[in-house]
Amino acid sequence: MRQATEHTPVWLMRQAGRYLPEYCTTRAKAGSFMGLATNVDFATEVTLQPLDRYPLDAAILFSDILTVPDAMGLGLSFEQGEGPRFAKKVRDEAAVAQLAVPDMNKLRYVFDAVTSIRKALNGRVPLIGFSGSPWTLACYMVEGAGSDDYRHVKSLMYSRPDLMHRILQINADAVALYLNTQIKAGAQAVMVFDSWGGVLADGAFQKFSMAYTRRLLDQLIRSHEGQTIPRIVFTKGGGLWLEEMNTLDCEVLGLNWTVNLAKARQVLGGLAGQRAKHCKVI
Repeated sequence: MRQATEHTPVWLMRQAGRYLPEYCTTRAKAGSFMGLATNVDFATEVTLQPLDRYPLDAAILFSDILTVPDAMGLGLSFEQGEGPRFAKKVRDEAAVAQLAVPDMNKLRYVFDAVTSIRKALNGRVPLIGFSGSPWTLACYMVEGAGSDDYRHVKSLMYSRPDLMHRILQINADAVALYLNTQIKAGAQAVMVFDSWGGVLADGAFQKFSMAYTRRLLDQLIRSHEGQTIPRIVFTKGGGLWLEEMNTLDCEVLGLNWTVNLAKARQVLGGLAGQRAKHCKVI
């Protein structure tokens, strides 16, 4: 960390390169997004495609952040031009009562893909696994799809915080188990995408997002087969809380384009007793 490099590291994130014609060809063969993600050979193929075009520093598992709630029985599907949708929404006490950490065998296709990709890479570059954060998963679970205003999840959060905390506890424990299983299958680093943490107000972010990111991080494997497993946390729109997020037990904090890199470096590297963090730009 903080070693000099010839150029500033920049993270170009576009999973599997959906702009690539070879990806589109493979996607057509699969017939659907989930058909692509659940087929080990296809998932391996599209993970490697960007590496065959560009001198990238790592491979990112081809999957989706919503595989965990899908394994909880919420019924994930992808509508053309509309994004992900759940057949079941979690908006009341009865729906929350049915939630539980899923059997990881329901996600075997993800772990088999990790093992397959790692074997195909043959040491070429490291493989990064990932999941959505507890809060981000909750947003989709309650809304039932993407949202412009997150009205339903925020309404539940303020009217029944007890139910929201229960959802987040289950999600945190499920994500921890999910990422640990990815690590055992061959992932050499893992990333937590808190894609919607930035939609929360100050105060609510700490209670409903960061607290549960901390809970899952505390459960993650630190090393596997003699190798340290870096843990990455990215909160979209999280620049306001960098100083607080610097207390999270992870090796890397992600920064999006709204954050001034020099100021972030000063905040993250200047806190007494805190170790320096890598920074990335998305």
